Order: sequence, then structure tokens, then C-alpha cells
Amino acid sequence: MLHEILLSLSGHPSPLLRNNYTDPKAQSIISPPERELLKTAGHLSDLHCKLISHTAQISASHSSVICRAVSTAINSLYLDAFQRKVLEVEDSVLRKDTSLVGAYNIVPLTAVMGEFSDWTRRMEWLWDLVQFIDNQNEGTPCRGAHLINRLRAELQTGYTDIGESALSLVRVAETAWLKQVSAWVLYGKIPAFSDADFFIQKDEYDEQGYSIKSGLLPSFITSSTASSMLFIGTSLNRVKTKNSIDSSSSGLDHLSSQLQTLANVASPINSVAFSRAITSIRLTLSRTTLQKLLPLSKVLEMLNLFRDFFLIGRGEFAMALTQQADEVIRNRWRRADNLAYEKRYGLNNVMVKEGEVAAVLTKTWALLSSMQGQHADEDEGLEIARDLLRLNLSKTKTPTPKKPKAGANSEQPGTIANTPFRNLLFSVPVVLTSQFPPPLDLFLTMSDVQIYTSINSYLLSIRHSHLHLTDLWKITSLRRHHPPPPRPPYSTTKGGVARTKVLRERWSARSSTMRGTWSTSSAAIFFLAETETYLQIEVVESLWDDFLGWLTGKSEHNGHYNAPSYNNQSSNANEAVKENDSNSVHDNTKDSQNSSPAHHDPQTLAIAHRLYLRTLSRRLLLTQPSFTNALYDLLVHIDHLVALVHRLHGIWTSMDLEADEGVVDAFSDLATEEKDVRSNIRDIERQVKSGIENVITVLRGLSMDSAFIAELEDGDRGDGDDDDDAGVADEMLGEGEAYIPRRTGGIDRLLMKLDFGGWFDAGKVSAGDAEDDDGF
Repeated sequence: MLHEILLSLSGHPSPLLRNNYTDPKAQSIISPPERELLKTAGHLSDLHCKLISHTAQISASHSSVICRAVSTAINSLYLDAFQRKVLEVEDSVLRKDTSLVGAYNIVPLTAVMGEFSDWTRRMEWLWDLVQFIDNQNEGTPCRGAHLINRLRAELQTGYTDIGESALSLVRVAETAWLKQVSAWVLYGKIPAFSDADFFIQKDEYDEQGYSIKSGLLPSFITSSTASSMLFIGTSLNRVKTKNSIDSSSSGLDHLSSQLQTLANVASPINSVAFSRAITSIRLTLSRTTLQKLLPLSKVLEMLNLFRDFFLIGRGEFAMALTQQADEVIRNRWRRADNLAYEKRYGLNNVMVKEGEVAAVLTKTWALLSSMQGQHADEDEGLEIARDLLRLNLSKTKTPTPKKPKAGANSEQPGTIANTPFRNLLFSVPVVLTSQFPPPLDLFLTMSDVQIYTSINSYLLSIRHSHLHLTDLWKITSLRRHHPPPPRPPYSTTKGGVARTKVLRERWSARSSTMRGTWSTSSAAIFFLAETETYLQIEVVESLWDDFLGWLTGKSEHNGHYNAPSYNNQSSNANEAVKENDSNSVHDNTKDSQNSSPAHHDPQTLAIAHRLYLRTLSRRLLLTQPSFTNALYDLLVHIDHLVALVHRLHGIWTSMDLEADEGVVDAFSDLATEEKDVRSNIRDIERQVKSGIENVITVLRGLSMDSAFIAELEDGDRGDGDDDDDAGVADEMLGEGEAYIPRRTGGIDRLLMKLDFGGWFDAGKVSAGDAEDDDGF
């Protein structure tokens, strides 16, 4: 019987231990204590047999390499140890060891089972662990990260033997996981057979080609560390696949030191220690390889391009682009009008085509080049922009660059509003985009370019309306007597006097008609000028100087507010930008005397750049749909007002030709058209005035909105969608590398300038007065 028990414990099922001994004859032979001992032996034998079969199956066919490694470790470490324990007990019995064999060579069953008392709880724990590995959760097999998390949780048990077993298996699992990590962070390769284990997987829908699967992240890996690992592997892939550097580069010289850094990570892995190891590998890669691949000069070259052309740093670019776009629109309407007389589908030819949009940008480059003069130095920034910038018809439905998480609200804080500012340049969705050469994609993404595109459409639409309004003053015949009265001696004759009287009466009537238009246009110009100056000087220029100082290490970066100096009386944003540029260059030159050039790795640059763009979007109020929608409506009304004024000017010109020269247009009723246009102008004037009032009301509401103020003050370090960036930034903060955006002026500074006195209340009491009442 004793031999049968030991044989059964060795993994060979025995009917002796599977019998419950409920038969009366068996109960008379075997005492209750013996039955309990046999029951314990049978339970232990059954656990051993099931562990042997299940671990063999897992080691052979499980999809997770880590699960297979742990299963193999259970078999080789604990099941083999149990087998050795059975052999030791058998050897002690055969040698008649007094610890087991008593008088008359009697071997007590209690003594034999006492040798296995430490194994019962351990074998039960191992069986639970094997069941956890083998079971499928909703059809999904156990993942390596889940097993590591389970084993790390078991380290907190109060049993010493279970804790020791869990620790040994944790070392096995984490060693297998570290081998996968080393293949990625040292060579940029996705480990073989790692679909069920490694959290970085190929993703053809991601612009980087790889993405992080959060479900495969072990608990000790923070999101910032995972982001750093993704950056390291993707950077190595770009270096290898594009042959950007010579194969004899020093990039592999530090491979042994990086491998040793990973080998020094002790198990169980500490989150902080592992994060430091990954940071060390990232910095080493940046110093040895990426710094040569992506020098600071290339970064500054691209960022200056974004500043000059997307953020309207070059005012002449916005002016030239607006002029060329207006010329295309006028030509298409003129051509449609001509076709309408011959064929009856002229309106079908009004829509702007893709080729015409691209041609507008080409003409803009030509115009900017002609502005430089014959003997001017070559503008490298303009040549780079000519190669990289594209003006395209937008085919997407929303300009929001961020892709919200599943289940997230589309209007969550920090998301750029989907107000269609891009429709204002051509009356169809048109966006300015940019390509970026391969080395620059180490820190630039298409999402960044989309944010720049949204900001460009926003700023360009304001400049576009501003230019249209100021161009009204270039229509001389609307502001002066046209045609002029006759000159002497004809003016002294009866005919000359009559002619002069007619012209003066005509001018007086038209001047009275245009009085409200000029006052409304002047107020709108004042509003747009002050708003544009605030956005360009106190927001864009201030944040750009701060970010540029952090990039080059030429300014003390403390994140505090520094009010830019500019002429408050100036309404021209371009002149203010240039003045501030000269002051900034002078200040940076002074600061650079006691500083050395800064060296930031590409991931640090990418995180700082995204933080800069998020802060810029917030400070420009692009994340507030209430403001952007009200401003968009105002800009639409302004464009409508400008169009009606040009239409009225054309009608008056035709009426003058008809009255003075006898040129009659038989297809037009000029008097009726004039009446309709004047009525429409009055309506649009009220809408423009109401639009300005609505925008200022929204600004006042935002200035008192505690949630918006908290977003500005506390949201510059990241929002819910950017926890990875915020975590990496927190890690770099201890190294003195983190970028902290400057606190620029608030909305109150803009509201102080947008004081229209009693203009908004002037026309409300006498709303039913004469048609030409302008509200003063």
C-alpha cells in the first residue's frame, strides 16, 4: 500500500487513493484517521497529475510566450522538485531511516504524509495559477501582461512558501518580457510570436506605423514610459528603413551599454527604476544617432516656416494670398456671367476647382518673390515654403485634429472647435497644409500639422475680412464727388450751374446712404484690428518667443507672464509683429551671452511642441465654440456687407453712365436693384453691429467663467487626452528639460480695448427712425 501511495504521488493515478472507502467492509479495515490521510494523498496526487498534463499542453500550444515560459518553469522547478521529494521519501523508507521507519519496520502513514504537508498549499496555488493561464476570458486567451499582474499581486500574500513561489515565477515572466522589450528598444523589431504579449503592435492606420495596446501593458509600466518605448522603436525603424545614416554610425557602439542597462533592472521590476532605464536608453539614442539625423537647425527651420506662414508671421503672405483668391473668385463670377447670356447653366461654373486653388498658391509665391526686388538676397524660408506648403480643397468634414477616445464627448475641453473658418477664403473648404521630410517626422505628426491648419484658417479669416473692409476706402468714387463738377468757364453758364447742382444732389443722397455703412465698417475695422493685434502679439508672438527661447536655450524659461511691448495706437498687426520681433531678438541676444545651446531629444521636442500647440489653441480661444461661432457669424456678415457695397457701387456706376452718357442696360432695372441693395445693406449693418456686440458679450462671459479660467491656468500641462505627454514632461521636469508655457495676457486686456462706448445702445431706442439713421 505504501508503494502504491508513493507511485500515485509521483503522477501515476491509483484506484487506491481514488476510493472514498464508504463501504462498511472498508470502514472496518481502515480507520477514520487513515481515511483522511489517504484522502489528502489522493488530493495531492490528483493535483500533481493535472498540473503535469495542463502545463505540458500550455507549454506546447499557448499563444503567449510569457505564459509558456511560466508553465515550463512550473514544470521544471516545482513539479520536478515534488518528484524529487517523493524519491527522497522512498529512499528514506528503503534505508529504514528512523525519521520514518519505526519499530518492527513499521512505517506510519502519518509520518509519510507529514513529509508532504508543505506541498499541499503550494500545489493548490499552482493549480489555480495554471487554470488562470488556461482559461479564456470571453474567448480571449490569457495575455502575458495579465499573468505578470496576477503574479505580482500574489507577492502580497501572507504565506512564505506562496510568496517565494510567486517571486520565482515573476522573475521568469519578467525575464521573458524583458527579452521582448530588448528586441524593440535596442533593434526596433517587433518580437517574434509576441501578438499576445507585447503592447506595441503594427498599426497600418497609425501614421507612425505602430500603436500601443493598453490592454497588454503590465501594471508597472506607466503610460509615459510606454510612450518613450514606442518612440525609441519607431525611431530605430526610421533610421534603418530609410538608410538615413551610414551603417558605420556609432548607433550600435552603445548597444552593449544599453543591453547592460536593461540587464540591471532587478525583478520584480520597479516602475521608477524601469522608467529611468528607458529614459537612459532614449537619451543615449538621441545623443549618438538622432542628434546627427535631426539637428536643431532643421527643427528651427521647420518651426520658423510654421510661424511665418501658418501663424501669419509674414503679413505679406496673408495679403498676397487674399488678393489672389479674390481675383480667382471675381474671374469665375465674371466668366459665369458671360456664359449665362449664351447658355443657361452659368452657375455651374462658379465652384472653384482643385487646380485653381493650387494655382492661387503658385501666384502668391510669384508675387512674394517680386516683392523682394532684383538685388535682394535669396529668401531661403520662402523657397522652403514653396517646396513644402500646399493649398488644397478640404475633403474632411471637421477640422478637429484630435481623434477622441471611444466613448468620449466630442465637445470635451481642449478640443479645437469645428467652426468652418476654412470656408471664408474661397467660399469652399480650403486649407493650407504642409509636408515634412522624413527626419522631421521624429517629432512632427500629421495631427500637429492639422492643428496648424486650423489655427491658420482662423487667423487668416480674420485678416481676410480686415483687408476686405480696408479695401472699401480704396473705392474713391464712394468717398468723394464723382464725377467732379464742371470747371470754369463752363461752370459759370446756366448749363454748368445746373450740372453742378445735379451732381451735388446726387452726391448728398449717396453720402447720406453710405453714412451708416462707413460708421459700421469703421467700427468693424477697429474691432478686427484690436482683436488681431491681441491674438498676434500677446498670444502668438509671446508664446513663440518663449518656445523659441526654450528650444535654443537663450532665455530664462520660468513660465511667468511677460507682457510684450508694442504701440497701442497702431492698428496694423504686421508692424507690431515686426517691432516685437526686433525686441525679442535683442533680448535673446543678451540672454545668450551666458547660456549654451540646448540639446533636446526628439521625444522631448515632440512633447514640448504638442504642449505649445495646445496652449496656443487655448489662448487663441479656438477651443471655445461659443466664441468661434459668434466670430464666424460676424466675419460672414462683414464679407456680405463688403459684397453689397461693391454691388451698390456697380449699380451707381451704371446709373451714372445711363444718366450722363446715355448708356442703357435693357436687361437691368437699376432703380429697383438699388432699392433692394440699400435695404439689404441696412439689414447687414444691423447684423454686423449685433455680431460685434455678441462677440464682446461672449468674451465678457468667458472672462468670468471659472471653468475657462481654470483651463487656461491649469490646463497648459495637458488634458485628459495627453496623459502620456504630461507624464513624460513630469519625468523631464526633474532633469530641467521640461517646457512650461509662458502665461500670456488674458481676455481682460482685449476687453479693455474693445470699448465702443454707447454705440450698441444708440440705435435701439430709435429703431424705427429714418432709413439712413446710422445710430449716432
